[in-house]
Amino acid sequence: MQKTKKTNSSLGYIIIIALVLTLVYTMFNPSPTAPEKVTLDTFLSDIDGGIVDTIEVQGSKIYYTTTGDAEFYTVKETSESLTAVLGERDYTDIQIEVVDTEAGSFWVELVISAVPFLLIIGFLFFMMRQATSSNNQALSFGKSQARINDPEKKKTTFKDVAGAKEAKEELIEVVDFLKNPNKYTSMGAKIPKGVILVGAPGTGKTLLARAVAGEAGVPFFNISGSEFVEMFVGVGASRVRDLFKKAKRNAPCIIFIDEIDAVGRHRGAGMGGGHDEREQTLNQILTEMDGFEQDTNVIVMAATNRPDVLDPALLRPGRFDRRIVIDRPDIEDREEILHIHTRNKPLAKNIDLNKIARQTPGFSGADIENLANEAAILAASNNKKSVSQKDLEKSIEKVVMGPERKSRVLNKKEKEITAYHETGHAIVGHLLPECDPVHKVSIISRGMALGVTWFLPEEDKHLYSKTKFENELASLLGGYAAETMIFGEVSTGPSNDLKRATDMARKMVTKYGMSGLGATIYGDENDEVFLGKDFGHVRNYSEQVASKIDETVQAIMGTALKVATTILKENEDKLHKVAKELISKENLARNEFIKLMGDLEEKQESEEEITED
Repeated sequence: MQKTKKTNSSLGYIIIIALVLTLVYTMFNPSPTAPEKVTLDTFLSDIDGGIVDTIEVQGSKIYYTTTGDAEFYTVKETSESLTAVLGERDYTDIQIEVVDTEAGSFWVELVISAVPFLLIIGFLFFMMRQATSSNNQALSFGKSQARINDPEKKKTTFKDVAGAKEAKEELIEVVDFLKNPNKYTSMGAKIPKGVILVGAPGTGKTLLARAVAGEAGVPFFNISGSEFVEMFVGVGASRVRDLFKKAKRNAPCIIFIDEIDAVGRHRGAGMGGGHDEREQTLNQILTEMDGFEQDTNVIVMAATNRPDVLDPALLRPGRFDRRIVIDRPDIEDREEILHIHTRNKPLAKNIDLNKIARQTPGFSGADIENLANEAAILAASNNKKSVSQKDLEKSIEKVVMGPERKSRVLNKKEKEITAYHETGHAIVGHLLPECDPVHKVSIISRGMALGVTWFLPEEDKHLYSKTKFENELASLLGGYAAETMIFGEVSTGPSNDLKRATDMARKMVTKYGMSGLGATIYGDENDEVFLGKDFGHVRNYSEQVASKIDETVQAIMGTALKVATTILKENEDKLHKVAKELISKENLARNEFIKLMGDLEEKQESEEEITED
């Protein structure tokens, strides 16, 4: 279809260009003036008068020019020769040419005269074809835009998917059901109606769907949720019907709907009522998945990173029977993913992917793929023949903190403030027991930040205690405390730290029950307002409680700041020492920072000695 459209378009351009060239040629190359017709007696008298210069015989016509360059022609009998016409007259001084005018000249003249008409006819034909194509598109507006998987293309299989072991096991079972249905039906098992993949962006939901397509050996239709909905009401429902009709003709098969939350959001927003286009599309999906028709052998797969906004009717058993959660990869999975994304890259012999996996907690599969690609780009830009460990480590910093902005040069005062700010973060975080170890301290600008203190956890964590939050709050406010202590005032540098710390303190109070307000959650679990659930957000607590929340958050922040300030005052000599070294080198690795800390290498339980007034 795509090739036909391109061919028609190219033909139209050729016809238009030919018409323009013909018009230009006609305008700038007018046809020569036709010679005047005279009688045969006039021609003979001109011969007698000696004024004829050239003669050209074309069949029954005699063209001649006079000495004054005038052009004339006359007609003789076809069977009569020029010699017979001239008789006894002397024509030795006249240049005579006889032109063969058989059928060739006639066809040449015919073709030349017919070209403009042919071009006009071709142009009209092209316009009619375009109009017909537009009508066909209008008629197919309600047809499904789903693409069927091409088995000839390179397949993605489960071998190309690292990590997500439980998810793969669930999906392998679905694939086996499609390949060997009798194995399950003999036990009275029914084919699952739907499988929904839930996970954060970049965790591999679409990759797993491609792997299912490669492994299944059955037709695989894939479409995005946004492709159902148009501005015309009823189009989405029509496309859903057409998609399932195609799928039933190719059963057993799989339909994959990516980003299903585009059409599957919670109904009942109060906007548009039952005539809302998105709701009609969702209603049709619900009917097709579990309506009156049974045993269709069509499995619907879907992916979303917003399961909280989906309509409950979509998630009930009988529709999406299986809900597969895809978590961020742990350290072993990250190492496997690194092996997959570096297998086509030349690696140095001494490379340690396990070390890289340990340095990338919280990375998704897409982050790791980006990391490997950035390392390859960095190695190529430095004219290396292989990717080294250093290239991978630099790429981690680029992915996590952004590229270095060496063009942003700080003046002496700004550099000093930034150095003390980052040193404040590092020292407080290093001395508090629940903070992650300091990995690197830098005053080179990255992204929007003038400097960076990078804390790297030694292991993956899934639960966080109140003490850890309090320690991290103190570390976040370490920069603010250092600036206040050394310079007597605070700059705009800690603004992002204050925002992150305030958000963390508020979550401790409202979400985690880590305050004196009791084991109660204040506010909705998901405060984000979206179309399809609550159009307006209403707080589920009173103004008095809101006031107490604000006071508690402020008290938590005040305690954290006091902890940070006390630690820095007790270790002011270390603060000056590390800051001066940071100003000199601009970057401090973990071992350099530990060496500068000297006898303070072991974390102290300083916060326990600090009590609230």
